[in-house]
Amino acid sequence: MSFTRGDLLTKTMKLVKGQAKKEPLWLKAMKESPPVTFPLSPHGKIQKIVLPEDHYIKSFYTKYPDSLYHDAVRVNDFNPPPSRIFAHRVLEMKQQGVNEDNAVAVADMEYQRDRKAKKNAYKELKMISRILGKKPPPNPFPSAVKEIQAEEARFLRDRFTNPKILGIINKIKEEKELWLKNVRGDDL
Repeated sequence: MSFTRGDLLTKTMKLVKGQAKKEPLWLKAMKESPPVTFPLSPHGKIQKIVLPEDHYIKSFYTKYPDSLYHDAVRVNDFNPPPSRIFAHRVLEMKQQGVNEDNAVAVADMEYQRDRKAKKNAYKELKMISRILGKKPPPNPFPSAVKEIQAEEARFLRDRFTNPKILGIINKIKEEKELWLKNVRGDDL
């Protein structure tokens, strides 16, 4: 079964050449610009893609494991997560000729300074709002856990007021009472 070997383009070309399949409309375009092939290891498996900053990102998370939860990685955000900023800063300093240990130490100090600056900025915001007699604003730099909890709070409150959910809860209670009666033998 040699027609089963290869990628989609090769398989389709073999089937068309052997007249087992009519030529699809996309075949000509795919011949002109074939899909990307991934580098394979000697064992035939796809090699893991490794970026230069991966080592520093890993060391960042070993040093600051809480950052994984406090500094959320937002897929739809243009701002990179702090771990990637840290790694890029280390690589940038290494390109300028700075020793790796010194580059990591400087990037580490910059990360700590930025975190402290964010915390102090929020403290000042809260203090100003208290002086003005207003409700303090929400934290502009909340942890990822608190963001998730804030999103879920709406659903938690909804369970007490939504008639659909209340109906489901009542149905479950009735089923539980019926099951308990059957287990105890209260029918007698």
